[in-house]
Amino acid sequence: MKHLVKAVPLFAALALSGVASADTLLVERVQEENQATLPARGQTMAQVEASYGAPAQKLDAEGGQKRQWPTINRWVYPSFTVYFEKNKVIDAVANKASAEEVGPKPPIR
Repeated sequence: MKHLVKAVPLFAALALSGVASADTLLVERVQEENQATLPARGQTMAQVEASYGAPAQKLDAEGGQKRQWPTINRWVYPSFTVYFEKNKVIDAVANKASAEEVGPKPPIR
């Protein structure tokens, strides 16, 4: 019985270490990649489309119900998603490269 009590923490540690090493964090991948490949904050929709082509998907606009809630548009490209306030880029975020990559949850629709 003493050997079993000592073995349980060892098995737990081994199980957790295997899971952690198998996951790739989206944050780590993005830090390794060149950020210049993403649209810059302040670019217009026309500038983004001229530089990167038409998006794979244009999601429905969200917000705008009140003056203090601006309308946010999202354009999805194969490797990143661009967020616009009105027609200017406010952020560009790398998409998950695979299902195994740990990153943000998909957008609520």
